[in-house]
Amino acid sequence: MGSCAESVPDFDNNVLTETAKPFQHSACFVPAGTPQCHASNLLILDNGDLLCAWFGGTQEGKPDTSIYLARRPAGSNVWSKATRATSDTSRSEQNPVLFQTPVVDLWLLYTSQNLGDQDSAVVKRQISRDRGSTWGAPDVLFSEPGTFIRQPVVVLESGAWVIPTFKCRSEPGVRWVGNDDISAIRISQDQGQTWVEKEVLNSFGAVHMQIQQLQDRTYLALYRSRWADNIHMSTSPNGIGWSEPKPTALPNPNAGVCFAVLPSGRVLAVYNHSSRANAVGRREGLYDDIAAPDDVRKNQTSKHAGKEAFWGSPRAPLCLAWSDDNGHSWRHRVLEEGDGYCMTNNSEQKLNRELSYPSIRVGSDGKVHVAFTFWRQGIKYVEFDPAVLDQV
Repeated sequence: MGSCAESVPDFDNNVLTETAKPFQHSACFVPAGTPQCHASNLLILDNGDLLCAWFGGTQEGKPDTSIYLARRPAGSNVWSKATRATSDTSRSEQNPVLFQTPVVDLWLLYTSQNLGDQDSAVVKRQISRDRGSTWGAPDVLFSEPGTFIRQPVVVLESGAWVIPTFKCRSEPGVRWVGNDDISAIRISQDQGQTWVEKEVLNSFGAVHMQIQQLQDRTYLALYRSRWADNIHMSTSPNGIGWSEPKPTALPNPNAGVCFAVLPSGRVLAVYNHSSRANAVGRREGLYDDIAAPDDVRKNQTSKHAGKEAFWGSPRAPLCLAWSDDNGHSWRHRVLEEGDGYCMTNNSEQKLNRELSYPSIRVGSDGKVHVAFTFWRQGIKYVEFDPAVLDQV
């Protein structure tokens, strides 16, 4: 593990600067404006604008948490100031996903939950007809409690739309901690008018499913692991029927992972190269910081061969990994060093130092765009030419 930075970053710096550590790339912070910022999601629009959405507030799970957006116009290197896109002050709004439909409508999807109860979450949607300048009123897209999203919507070769989801499940009267979560996909054959659900076989503990089509026209999915052991993967011939997730050689600390398929066919992932094996402590759950004093519920128990969700593994370093054989073997290098301390989510006292929850997009010019959580105080944006990966 690397050490944390010697000084506090300038989180208001929204102008790209060049750096050669650990390799040649440009970086800056997207203007934020709230004590906590987390779970960024990038999208390149049809007009070339780059959008970044994330959730911000005082702390994840608190009802002042909303979705914010910033824009980097086509041809510019400067991000706009953040604007607040959602306004429900009774629930915590999290995990935004941006999707531009084939008819150019822009969807903002996000989760909405009660405090730290992820098993209470529903998925809401807002639609913009002007590429994100203004938004319509929210509606509930998926109303089953415990439905969560994180990764991009995929338009399959067949024309079907697929939204990867994960299901945060618990029993009545107990507190959710992630011991029984599974992945599923929602499929629409009529451009989002109706949806059907299909669970991923034996995906217990494998969440944050992301789907990409490979150069051979099959589909690959990578998953975060609740068990904080390894990134998992599965494959599909059509994006609908998926194999059982199996561990890769890449570690995972129960934190987000993302990947893209480059024009060359290379699979490029961004992830934390750490796991429970690097942990020096363990948290009870993700939201133990904000648990109400009168909440006497017990945490849910193990459901699968004694496995329990592990919280507190360091979320750092943040690394790039690439595979030239469709995810079967990997090489990697560091993108951002740090100690990744995340035994608390507290940003008001600036206690968290995680480097996590990356989002990746590849531009029409081949450049790679990455955004990620920096200490839960800012969203850092990085741009680079993937050719640098061959200069190892």
